[in-house]
Amino acid sequence: MLEQYEDSERLNKTLLEPFRSPYQDFLYYASSVTPELRLAMNVIKPILPAPILIQLHGWHMSMPQPLRREQPGESPYLVVQVDMRGRAFSSGVADCNGLELIDIYDAVQFVRKEYGDWIVDPELVYLEGGSGGGGNVLAAVAKFPDLFAAATALYGVSDYARWYEQDLTGEFRDDMDVWIGCHPQDDPQRYAARSGLALAANLHTPLYLTHGDGDIRIPVIMSRLYVEQLNLLGKAHLIQYDELPSVGDRSHMGRATIQQLHDLQERSEANRQRHGLPIELAPSGVLQVGGYVYTKHFHVHLESVNRLATLHYDLDQQTISIYTEQRCSYRLQWSDGSTVEGECEVGGNDETQNGDTTGDIAGKL
Repeated sequence: MLEQYEDSERLNKTLLEPFRSPYQDFLYYASSVTPELRLAMNVIKPILPAPILIQLHGWHMSMPQPLRREQPGESPYLVVQVDMRGRAFSSGVADCNGLELIDIYDAVQFVRKEYGDWIVDPELVYLEGGSGGGGNVLAAVAKFPDLFAAATALYGVSDYARWYEQDLTGEFRDDMDVWIGCHPQDDPQRYAARSGLALAANLHTPLYLTHGDGDIRIPVIMSRLYVEQLNLLGKAHLIQYDELPSVGDRSHMGRATIQQLHDLQERSEANRQRHGLPIELAPSGVLQVGGYVYTKHFHVHLESVNRLATLHYDLDQQTISIYTEQRCSYRLQWSDGSTVEGECEVGGNDETQNGDTTGDIAGKL
């Protein structure tokens, strides 16, 4: 399981023909926001219908090499390995938790439609990733707050601006210059909109988190800060954090014992087993918007993935209020397909922690 999260291999760009085999398929699917892209996935099928488990690869990596399988996978899930846009098997350009996270959402929708006979409950979806994929997880559970029943983030990035400054060798900084588009000091909001730490108030998904305190490439402060923020937000009950003493070097799990690796996988699985019901949002509440936020009830896109906003919703009244620090437009789509376009309120409400939905209403039908 862990090898695919070590960020140890960068595959060359490859164009493969899609195929299906008894227990693994390699397929392409469409992007809902960038229609010209061709996005790739591996689908590994179980013996019996099972929940969906989405697996995300490391920062420089791609999904594992597609294989034909004549026997069922070892995992008790319908495993979907997503190849992020711009990687070895997918077209497009990576953008570090920008539109690329919607590729995960689109993969879930595709699998629900195409693999119904292999799925025990289409609403029961789990997520896991490590390294750069762990950073994807921390952002994805905030941008899709009711999509995943449980998630695992292994040695993930929670704050990309801090990570940029800590990357003294430039191993990741050169990618962030391109994928995010600037130095963090030039546009802090652009980095915050991609960071799980800035969006932690949205967490509704029970999360298993682990990090070695000797990790050089993604320092343990990334997980410590995230856990601390959840404690401040009163969300400590949603997270189980295991910090591994003396584990980590240039390899995230360097110096880990066989027992530690076994325990990590057992606890990740236990977190999924404890949470076998889909997430349901409260009838009214507050969400942070890092470029966009998708719920079962509505999707909101700001004018750019680089913008931040605070959103108040009331599902019974079907109302949305969106507040930003600077002028910003938005597009709202309700689950019935109806859409509203408008301008966010500038200032006016800094509430981020509770369900107070007072203030001027934007996006009322």
